[in-house]
Amino acid sequence: MARKIVVTSGKGGVGKTTVASNLSAQLAKRGQRVVLCDADFGLNNVDVVTGVEELITYDIVDVIEGRCRAKQALVTHPDFYNLHILTSVHSAPERYISPQSLKLVLDTLSPQFDFILIDCPAGVDEGFHRAVAVADEAIVVTTPHISALRDADKAITLLKSYELDKISVVVNKVRGELLAVGESLSPSEISELLKLPLLGVLPEEYSIFNGGLSKAHPAFKILASNLLFDKNKTYNPARLYTGFLGSLRRVLKKRL
Repeated sequence: MARKIVVTSGKGGVGKTTVASNLSAQLAKRGQRVVLCDADFGLNNVDVVTGVEELITYDIVDVIEGRCRAKQALVTHPDFYNLHILTSVHSAPERYISPQSLKLVLDTLSPQFDFILIDCPAGVDEGFHRAVAVADEAIVVTTPHISALRDADKAITLLKSYELDKISVVVNKVRGELLAVGESLSPSEISELLKLPLLGVLPEEYSIFNGGLSKAHPAFKILASNLLFDKNKTYNPARLYTGFLGSLRRVLKKRL
């Protein structure tokens, strides 16, 4: 049976879909059979992030309404044959999708896969509860910004009421030059603040958002290994900004 993991945040703009998509690709690259489900029925864009928008025939709404079987709605990623995307592109924001109908679709797929990652809509309203209700585990994505941490804390409080098997945190968009001089909360401090184990650290770099799934940043590879093998290794974004050369990089970064 697949591990059903909801990737959530409590706040938009923290890179949740990017994290879910790249993590799914890295798990698939390691031989895991993965479904990436877009449970954001209003602002659905997993298909765009993964680059499969031109390959979609059916989506999850078609499955729920009986127009196709669950496996027919899966789009196999052309670069990662073990990665299958279940989109929600045909749905309208006002369309009601119950947690029970979503759970039925994912439970149908579960025996044939190792992981089902569920991209949760931002916020903590109905869409959040629908996505969390069908999951067994949760990954909370946040950034070091106070507003993101406050919203993540609210989401975590709600997640704990679901009695999930595991909840962990990924700190995204960490600025290495600020971390190196102590001008930003460290990922370990954020982990302590949110009272959650730290699953991964992702830097704020152009390449991490624009390299595509096939050119994943090393931080995503570490994140996938942590999830798959229960490791606690983390990427260090401050590494390039320490020592003499690091101080030069910090100066150049400020001038850009």
